[in-house]
Amino acid sequence: MDKSSTIDKKWTLCALASFVGCFILTLSLSNNRNSFRLVSFGNVSVTITSSESLEPSLFVENEKTMNRSTPLVLQSKEPKSNNTGNSLFVENEKPVNRSTPLVFQSKEPKSNNTGNCNMFNGRWIYKPIENPLYNEYQCPFLSDQVSCQRNGRPDFDYESWSWEANDCEIPRFDGKDLLERLRGKRVVIVGDSMNRNQWESLACLLYSAIPPSRAHVKVQSGVYKVFRAKDYNCSVEFHWSPFLVQLDTNKGHGPNVLRLDKLETSVHKWRGADVMVFNTGHWWVHTGKLRAWNLFQYRGKLIEEMDLESAFEIAMKTWAQWIDQNVESTKTTVFFRSISPEHKGNHWCHNVTQPIMDESYELSFPKPVTDIVERIIGEMRTPVRYLNITKLSGYRRDAHGAMYGAKKRKMIEKEGKQPEAFADCSHWCLPGLPDTWNRLFYALLVSNTSRNSLNSSHEGP
Repeated sequence: MDKSSTIDKKWTLCALASFVGCFILTLSLSNNRNSFRLVSFGNVSVTITSSESLEPSLFVENEKTMNRSTPLVLQSKEPKSNNTGNSLFVENEKPVNRSTPLVFQSKEPKSNNTGNCNMFNGRWIYKPIENPLYNEYQCPFLSDQVSCQRNGRPDFDYESWSWEANDCEIPRFDGKDLLERLRGKRVVIVGDSMNRNQWESLACLLYSAIPPSRAHVKVQSGVYKVFRAKDYNCSVEFHWSPFLVQLDTNKGHGPNVLRLDKLETSVHKWRGADVMVFNTGHWWVHTGKLRAWNLFQYRGKLIEEMDLESAFEIAMKTWAQWIDQNVESTKTTVFFRSISPEHKGNHWCHNVTQPIMDESYELSFPKPVTDIVERIIGEMRTPVRYLNITKLSGYRRDAHGAMYGAKKRKMIEKEGKQPEAFADCSHWCLPGLPDTWNRLFYALLVSNTSRNSLNSSHEGP
């Protein structure tokens, strides 16, 4: 046989094999993102199917994690429509439900100055190209309460919504930039499990921006957590304090006493922080067996009955007075985060995969509690930035842990009740909604600050 003919045949076979291989690879990559995930092992990237069971350490022990700090931009091949009425605003190729209305998009041109913008007035946009900013398996310290994918949640869309202001551009969260701004500084987050939810989000956003070996995370049950970035000499701490004021609990037969004029015992640990983030509210409205106190104490007297609004106002004034007396506004930036909404009744979160798109939706949380917070903050001598996430979070009943928060299925099997009886419609999956809270927190920090100073200016509620 002619030698050149043999060579031609070999080249033809090679070309055919290459074509088939590329075709198979293209089909594989075109699958829904639910079917595969990219995982890094040292310098090697491996694609695995979501049905495989992986230990969290497989995702986090590598030094080179996936870089999600820089936004990916994908230009749509189709021109965007100017009609935002009665349609879901989408910036990606993946189809979603277009039959329900979303908050109308502002017709005014957007400003880049977030300092003069109400970032809390806007709408949710589906952006799976840019979200989520991290994978939950990148953060081995995430609690079972928020690890929805690890607990078997089958859908991913709740991770992909982006909050966009109507009249300005909200900066995309940049973990490395925030770490640089926090260099040599200390952030303290104080409050209930919702602020713990926010701490877990912020810690994971920062942890995934640096090599795991350059971070240190300490978790002491649910009462104290701290993330430290070694190369930046900064820390983000969480301190459990659901009332902000002190609750004296008696494990015996004595009453639990809520001391309205005395702050939490961990108050000495808050001192000296460069950034403080507070919240309270949820534990105040608990009733029946969930109510944590039996008696109030105020000015040395035990009080059996006091209306909720009066007790809450006294406690908030106790907190505000401590801030005014102990915080130097030239050194410390103070935030107060508004109520994180629950979803009950007609807006129960069980088996929900889409946000609420009805603008007329109203939250059920007692409005007087919110009014008291806003009024007292407005009267303080120390400037406090109000992280008003209530309304924007109210649309996101799809983002709760529901049946996938704290291994609820085991509770169902033990109690023999229906799944919805145990749905957690208070806390939030991660990645998820609390990442947006931290994006807004970051935006408020960077809007009026430079890299060299977190406190060049302050703004009130």
